[in-house]
Amino acid sequence: MASFKSCMASYTSLCMFFLLLSFTTTTHAQRGLSRNFYRARCPNLVNIVRSSIRNAVANDPRMGASLLRLHFHDCFVGGCDASVLLDTPGGEKQSVHNVGSLRGFGVIDTIKQRLENACPGIVSCADILALAARESVVVLGGPSWNVRFGRRDSTSRPSASIADGELPFGFNNLADLIPLFRRKGFSVRELVALSGSHTVGQARCIRFRDRAHGEQNILPSFAQFLQRICPLNSGDNNLGPLDVRSPNAFNNDYFKGLTNFQGLLHSDQVLFTGRGGQTDGIVRLYANNQRIFFRDFSAAMLKMSRMDVLTGRRGTVRSNCRAL
Repeated sequence: MASFKSCMASYTSLCMFFLLLSFTTTTHAQRGLSRNFYRARCPNLVNIVRSSIRNAVANDPRMGASLLRLHFHDCFVGGCDASVLLDTPGGEKQSVHNVGSLRGFGVIDTIKQRLENACPGIVSCADILALAARESVVVLGGPSWNVRFGRRDSTSRPSASIADGELPFGFNNLADLIPLFRRKGFSVRELVALSGSHTVGQARCIRFRDRAHGEQNILPSFAQFLQRICPLNSGDNNLGPLDVRSPNAFNNDYFKGLTNFQGLLHSDQVLFTGRGGQTDGIVRLYANNQRIFFRDFSAAMLKMSRMDVLTGRRGTVRSNCRAL
């Protein structure tokens, strides 16, 4: 390969190409993530995870959304290191975002045990989360993406207080969401694409009571529907669909609902005002073109799955995803 000095001397396009290629290759090597990371050491990884996810979703249609959310909550707090799985006093599970609502831990435990039986000590819990999220989306009818492997698990004790500040709230305005996602490296368009994960799943009444009873930018019949689920003074844990049209299918109905003012959470509906707001055009695009939404969502998920990963000698591979 041409040296840096020879490239500077001739400054040819060919040399610049090789320098760029060398830099890109080095960057990916430093990340330590590869599609083939487990090909030799755990060749049945994808099949084991895929079959486990299909069984879990068949038994509980909500589980796909829960596992997708689990991956998001892991990556947004300190990176994709499986710290959200740890049973630690004061840990991420005790965050106001997670306590009483984050689900899917048993499914991850089952997958981990199957993998330990097939290839002990090889596959990290962080990689299981990343692959489980993709398989959950696919089994619900959504897009796929090329998950890259090689993450290692956190060895530090997680903090509920850090998670409290790193994850979005259901009452957030767009002015809150855009800086939060920007700090994580995501554009406004990527924020909207990732919000499309709310095309599946449900939320507790306590998260949408104020919207159901007090907001004006909501379809009246939808508000009445939510008020029956979530009375003013009871039913905190009653569940409402994030996508009332098809809560167990991964599609673009969530965005169609927003254009009809059927967003369940305040933080959903702020993405569409109907008055030419900053994200109105993106919501309309996704509502009208599922293919583009799927493409953007897949790219954003792949990007998210690489956030602050531990690779190489950093971190560990836990035999028990719940314990350091």
